[in-house]
Amino acid sequence: MVVCGDDGLAHRLAGELRGVYREQVTLIVPPAGRRVRQPMAGRARAASAALLDRVVTAVNRGNGGSDDTVAPGERVMEAAEPTETVLAEAGVARAAALALVYDDDETNIRAALTARRLNPRLRLVLRLYNRRLGQHIEELLDQAAELEGGAVAGRGGAGTDASTTVLSDADTAAPSLVATALVGTSKVVDAEGLLLRAVERRPPGPGEVAHPGLCTLALLSATSNDPAGDEGSEDSGDQGPRLLPDAAAVAAATGRGTVVLEQLSYSGPPLPARRGGPPFASLFSRRLRWSLAGLVAAVIALAVALTVVSQDNPLHATYVTLLDLFAINEPAHHMSTGRQILQLLSMLVGLLLLPVLLAAVLEALGTFRTASALRKPPRGLSGHVVLLGLGKIGTRVLTRLRELHIPVVCVEADPEARGMAAARRLRVPVVVGDVTQEGVLESAKIHRADALLALTSEDTTNLEAVLYARSVRPDLRAVLRLYDDDFAKAVYRTLRTAHPGALTRSRSVTHLAAPAFAGAMMGRQILGAIPVERRVLLFAAVVVDGHPQLEGRTVAEAFRAGAWRVLALDTAARGDAAVADAQGSGLVWNLPDTYVLRAGDRVVLAATRRGLAGLMGRRARSAT
Repeated sequence: MVVCGDDGLAHRLAGELRGVYREQVTLIVPPAGRRVRQPMAGRARAASAALLDRVVTAVNRGNGGSDDTVAPGERVMEAAEPTETVLAEAGVARAAALALVYDDDETNIRAALTARRLNPRLRLVLRLYNRRLGQHIEELLDQAAELEGGAVAGRGGAGTDASTTVLSDADTAAPSLVATALVGTSKVVDAEGLLLRAVERRPPGPGEVAHPGLCTLALLSATSNDPAGDEGSEDSGDQGPRLLPDAAAVAAATGRGTVVLEQLSYSGPPLPARRGGPPFASLFSRRLRWSLAGLVAAVIALAVALTVVSQDNPLHATYVTLLDLFAINEPAHHMSTGRQILQLLSMLVGLLLLPVLLAAVLEALGTFRTASALRKPPRGLSGHVVLLGLGKIGTRVLTRLRELHIPVVCVEADPEARGMAAARRLRVPVVVGDVTQEGVLESAKIHRADALLALTSEDTTNLEAVLYARSVRPDLRAVLRLYDDDFAKAVYRTLRTAHPGALTRSRSVTHLAAPAFAGAMMGRQILGAIPVERRVLLFAAVVVDGHPQLEGRTVAEAFRAGAWRVLALDTAARGDAAVADAQGSGLVWNLPDTYVLRAGDRVVLAATRRGLAGLMGRRARSAT
């Protein structure tokens, strides 16, 4: 395996491949002086090395092995850019997979094109922020592999994995970050067009019946509600979280919370697109609209009065009234007194109409001018989410929140940030300013907010914002993004101890994204990852062919407690639309335990990282 990157994701991905999947890894990083966030990257490398030692030891203990069975070591190369010479020296021509996780999309695309030429059979995993571009790049690289004769059947084939996979750490982490900050929602995964939600449920009380949903994914740590507890620790034994437990373990785990899987058939309509400018009602203020209505009523009254006084046709009387209104009619000095009085009143109304028309023009121009500008938080706003940072992660989280129709107020220090355009398009209030400065969070109505999402690229800024928000609202739900996972764990424990009555979560984006990238390098389609305390549960689409643990076995026999569990069958892979679900997604849920998995079946399963590694590892060894 070859991994190329310039930040902590590359180091964590290399550690994941080495420690969990026991693969030989070549890591290509920029020279020390040119690395992005060098101090944090160095800390991430040390953290991943420590994590690697713990994971390898745990894997060997679980397999009954010794230190002699540890996977080969990691080879590190330093190069400013992944040029053809560098990739050739790293052994891309003989490698099984290549991950390009640079922070720059152009660098990843250029290196992918070069690598595809060097090795048409190479499995490529790219980190791209632009999703539309990523889809086209996937098709282009797969087509190039097919023309070179190096790719296996197409992406949609039933018997093979995709040769190119484009992922985004922002898309992988955004659902978890959003779900953590909301009440009534939890971790969300998009599985083949369907929205799956992993819901944390408390232990049922006396007389209550637990609802298992589609299945029970995990048993929460026995100390998850204890401020002094070690959430998700690896050494907490039976008191720690248990992923994919069997029915007996679920029945025996009384008094412990669970994580169950639910299927959501409808996630709410997207926000309607505003076309043609703002609506008519927003062009003019209420006072101005009442003034225009009063003038129209006065004109109608004058026209009716003129009809009665002059016994004229109503249509002609209205026309004459408008002429008097705009002072372009002849003086009525030779007419009756009533007609003269009506003409004077009409001219007076015309004088009043001029300032009203001028005010309408000025208000309309101001409305159009501010339609593309950033909105300010409304005066009476409450119950909203305060989002700090509109970078890559913040923009994705903002989009997710608006899809769920959650009111949001953003805080961003850079007026030219990546997410400013999205905030204008979604008409989300934005406070431009440094969150560490006094008064900025107050402008975002933090004292009336329900949750705070601190997602800037600076750990200290996120931590400072959460600490200040805690001083304003001790019960505020807070989620902060931290670069280093060990640092995130330490911050979480401290904040939970200091504020046991408030929900606090610290998340590392690399921690959430690395398992999905590693799984894609192993040749499976990773649908998403759900954090369960400090551990991660993966959802993957796997073809049954070549897996002796799945092929020819029933769903019950294929289940491995703590490793993997078959959730659904993809009927689209077999072309059997007759048994597809009512929503037309092609996925059949609640499979009977007696269903036999056959060659050609494509299933969606939930798995731990070690379980998925073991499933793929045995397949690789049997193939050789």
